[in-house]
Order: sequence, then C-alpha cells, then structure tokens
Amino acid sequence: MEKLDLKVIGKIQNDGSGSKLVLNKNYIKGLTNINDFSYINIIWWFDKCDNSKSRTKLIENSPYKNAPNLLGTFATRSPERPNPIGLSCSYITYVDYDNGIIGLAYIDADNETPILDIKPYIPSLDRVENPIMPNWCSYWPKNIEESGKFNWEGVFNF
Repeated sequence: MEKLDLKVIGKIQNDGSGSKLVLNKNYIKGLTNINDFSYINIIWWFDKCDNSKSRTKLIENSPYKNAPNLLGTFATRSPERPNPIGLSCSYITYVDYDNGIIGLAYIDADNETPILDIKPYIPSLDRVENPIMPNWCSYWPKNIEESGKFNWEGVFNF
C-alpha cells in the first residue's frame, strides 16, 4: 500500500466566541488573499473515529428518518469510514492574518478537530445546479444559507 504523508495544518476551535480555524504558525502564509472568498471548503480528520473498528464499517444503521434502514457508508456523512475524512463548506466571518485564524459562521466538527486542508469554494467547480437526491431527503434545504434555519432535529434518529 502506498504511504500517505498527511500533515495537520491546524485545529478547529468551537467555544463561546463561535467557530474558527486556527492554523499552525508555519501555514499562516497560505491564507494570503483568502478573504477575497466568502466560503471555504475545509477538509478535516474525524480523529475520534480513527480506529480499526470504525475504519472497517461499511454499512450504517440509517441516522436519518424516512431513509432506508441501512445505508452504505459512502451514502452517508458518517464519521465511521475507511479514511475518517470530513468535508465542510463554511462561511468566512473574518480573517486574522497575524494569528492565522479564520472565523466561521458554523462547522459540523468537534472542538480540537485536526484540519488537513482548506480550499476556496468556487461555484464553477463546487456548485451543482440540479443534483438528484433520494426522495427521503429531497425536502432538505437546497443551500447552506437555508440550512441554518432548517429544523435538523426532525431529520435525525438521534
């Protein structure tokens, strides 16, 4: 198997002041002109699910109401997967270049989660105009802005 050399570039901080990405000092230069974008894609590591049991799980009991009872791992956003990688699209609220911090409106990752990479959200590469969705989730919000107002508690089984 080919060896991958992943580097943690920082950590996610969720606290009383909100959500933010705090980069390790040696990656701060990589933020140059990031404030020209309003959204970023954040690739992060589900570090609390990095174990052999979670990495071999391929079938999930559905976490969603109205969905099939069983779903393949690749048909969910479950943290239990062969490579515990998370992906979140987040709105940038501010950039502190001196301290290597990007403020976020929200991110669906735990405090102290390792960050692997940050990429700008570019509609011509990241946006799908008419995605096909299963019926059981077709009523979910059509964009990230609407998601903040949506009653997600009515969607999940937990």
